[in-house]
Order: sequence, then C-alpha cells, then structure tokens
Amino acid sequence: MYTSRMKLTHSRFMLLLVLAAVLAIVSFSLQFLHLIPTTPVSEDRPQGKSRKRVIPIPHTEPPEPDPIYEAYAYCNIPNRSEQGWEGHGPAGYKLLSVQVMIRHGDRYPLYAIPKTKRPAIDCTLAPHRKPSHPQLGAFIRHMSHGGRGHWDATLGALPRLPSHSVCEMGELTQTGVVQHLQNGQTLRSTYIKRHKLLPPDQSGWQLYMESTGKSRTLQSGLALLFGLVPDFDWARLSVRHQWNTLFCGSACDCPMRGRYLEEEQRRQYRLRVADALLDRTYADMARTVGVAPRQLRAANPIDSLLCHFCHNLSFPCAEQGCISPAQFSVIKRQQMEDERDRRQRGLYLRYALLAAHPFLNRTAARMQRAALGHREEPFALYSAHDVTVAPVLSALGLAEARFPRFAARLAFELWLRGEGGGGGARWDGGAGASHGGLYVRVLYNGEDVTFHTSFCRAHDRTSAQPLCPFANFLSFVHRDMFSPLNSTSYHDACHRRNM
Repeated sequence: MYTSRMKLTHSRFMLLLVLAAVLAIVSFSLQFLHLIPTTPVSEDRPQGKSRKRVIPIPHTEPPEPDPIYEAYAYCNIPNRSEQGWEGHGPAGYKLLSVQVMIRHGDRYPLYAIPKTKRPAIDCTLAPHRKPSHPQLGAFIRHMSHGGRGHWDATLGALPRLPSHSVCEMGELTQTGVVQHLQNGQTLRSTYIKRHKLLPPDQSGWQLYMESTGKSRTLQSGLALLFGLVPDFDWARLSVRHQWNTLFCGSACDCPMRGRYLEEEQRRQYRLRVADALLDRTYADMARTVGVAPRQLRAANPIDSLLCHFCHNLSFPCAEQGCISPAQFSVIKRQQMEDERDRRQRGLYLRYALLAAHPFLNRTAARMQRAALGHREEPFALYSAHDVTVAPVLSALGLAEARFPRFAARLAFELWLRGEGGGGGARWDGGAGASHGGLYVRVLYNGEDVTFHTSFCRAHDRTSAQPLCPFANFLSFVHRDMFSPLNSTSYHDACHRRNM
C-alpha cells in the first residue's frame, strides 16, 4: 500500500510538472505575440516607433510622472530615427494642403540667475560639433549667401543664422537649428516625396511662412523649410511678420481674453504660494546664491536650469554652494502640478479659446481656399512660441497634450476623398459625406490626435469615413468653440462677460 501511494504521489507530481510547462509555453507565446503586456506603460509615455497600444495590467496604478523624465522630453534631444505620422492618410484620399505651427528650437535662457555664471554655450554653427545634421553645412552656406523672396522689412533685417560664440539671451542654439532641420526632413518624406505637395515641374505656387519678430523664430522656420525642400527656389518664399505672439492678425482686440488671462495668473499665484516645499526650496536656493527669495523668483530660475539640464551642464554655483538636481526637481514638479490644476480648474481654457480662435479661423479659411482650387500656397508655416502653441492645443480640446517642447510641431492637413481628388477636383460645399468630400487631420509632434479633439472626439472611426469631416472643424471654429463661454461668436465672447 505504501508503494502504491508513492507511485500515485509521483504520478501527480509529474502531472503538475507537465501542466506547469504547458502554462509557461502558453504565457511566453502570448507575450511574444504582444497579447498581454510584460510591463505596464502609461499612455502618455513615448513608445518608440511601435503603434501598438500597451494595455496596463488591471488594478495597477500608472506611475506618477517623473520631473526629470518630463524635463528630458521638453529638451527634445535631436534623434534622426524619429518618425511621424504626418501625411499617412488612407488609400483613395488626396492631400490638398498642409499648415504647420511650430515652436522655435532650443534657445539660450531668457533670464539669468543672479550672482551665478551664465551657461557656457557657443551659438555659432559648426557641422563637426554635436548635435549635427547631414544638411547643416548646406544650410549654413545657403543662409550665409542670403536669398531672394518676398520678405517683410521687419524680418528682412534679422540675422538668418545664430552667430555669437557666447550666446545672447534667447538666441537659437545649434541644437535648435538641428531640431528643425530634422522636423523638415521628417515632413519631406511624406509631404514632398510621397504626396508631391510642391511639384517642382509646376509653377504658380509659393511657400508661405509667418514668424514673430524674434530671430529664433525666423531661423527655426528657415531651418524647417530647408529640411523640407533643400533644393527649393527661394524666390518662391513669402515671409510675413506676425507682430502678436498669438498670431491674431487683425482680430487681436478682445478685452475678455485679457480678463480670463488675469484670472488664470491669479490661480497660478495661489497654487505657488500654497506650496510649502516650493517655498522652502526657493529660500534655500536664494541663500545659496546670496540674494533675496523674491529676487530669485523674479529671475524665473527654471528657464536657466532647463538650459543647463538640456545641454548636460552642471547646475550653477556661487560662493555658498551649488543649486542641486533635487531643487531643480522640486521646481519642475510644481510646474507639472500647475498643469494638472490648470486642466481641472478650466480657467485657462476660457482664455485659450479666445487666444486661439483668430489663428484657427485663418487656418479654416486657408483650407476652404485650397478646397476651391486655390493651390498657390499648398504649405504654410507659422513659426511661433510656447505661448502660441499652448492655447491652440487647449482650444482644440487636447488637454492631455504635453506642454510644447522645443521645436514642437502642430500640423493641420486637408484631404479630399475619391478618385476625383486630382488637380481639378473641387469641393461642392457639402458636409463631406459624398464623393469628393473633405476631411481634416490634426497631428502633434507626429502623433495623430484628430480623434482627441473636441470637434471629432465623437466621430465613428469605423464608419465609411475613417477621417474627420472638414465640416466638423468648420462648425467648431465658427460656432461650437464658443459654447463654453455661453456665446455664439468671437466678437460676442470678447466683448461681454457671460456667467
């Protein structure tokens, strides 16, 4: 009987081993096929080139955003392997026009931390110095020789290349130039090579660019255009000065926009004052550099510290010691907390809707012109600042989008459906549901965010219309975006306060 029990126990043990082996093989196969994740990944973290969505393990809280990781993402270190989804429309659709808004590339700080040395960065351009780009040498030669084209006088007087061996405040760095050469090269692969958006054998079209009156925005735009069309006839370039950082043109008069901005700034101030850790950190930093805390806060130290971080330089020092990475993390963490609080409170959205409307209205008008057959400017570029891009993102409903990094890009594409999408195709003014209908795509830093926007979040992507109807965008710009303000028009929302 004892022997029988031993045999039975041995048989059961062998059966368990076999079952364990089978389960291990199945588990490995599922992981290999990406049917289950091996590691939880937050949706807002970059996932390389893979477009597969990694589903977090159930009941696992996503990790808290890391200040150092977020700072690194903000730097946007040039990476020539980076790709984008611009120009990737479905079969049977023709790309009619593209409009891109960018933030300028990496720059020298706008502020200096009192009683510390400024970061030692050379703003001249040298192809042998990293980071570099295969087109950097040609870009330097081309810009050094000047060029023709139609330039507003204000921009014509600005330098086309950064040129100081010791950077001036706010000057574009070589990193910033390379970032936009890479942006241009990324867009070239689809817009120019695949879609022939700027056919070299056709006359009558021009490249259109608007820039603020800062050299860093002008130079960033020129770098992107050179990466986009390096053999371009620059006589076809039209460069216009945009005097307001909101790109509001003739529609800048909006009293309520200023009121909403003041409310948003008061929210920011209250949040900072209530942050005891931030207050202690500023006091410690002020003692280190030997100034009053109020003076240090006024110098906006995060601007200079980010420059040190992005260029891999030690944080500044004074006689009493050095600013530490831990102190940098506290300030960056407070910025991240401010972004979360801003989304929850909704005050910034009211400002953003009015700040972004003039630009979005012009974007829609350009699309309508392209749809009616006016193809003289198939590509338009707007070279701007973080304070330009951020309200546009918020107004579009992209509340979860990251704060605009250096060289951020936001693209608006207009598509025409059907075989009628040839050069002579026209829009009939309808809602885009019939043959030859119009559609839009919105992309932020290469990611298709169209179906995260307010105007197309509810669109059924599995329907016969895999893209977002242009009519949705028009309705949003002309009417729907004023609903949160209890208004029906831009003028009404700007000139009377609605409860």
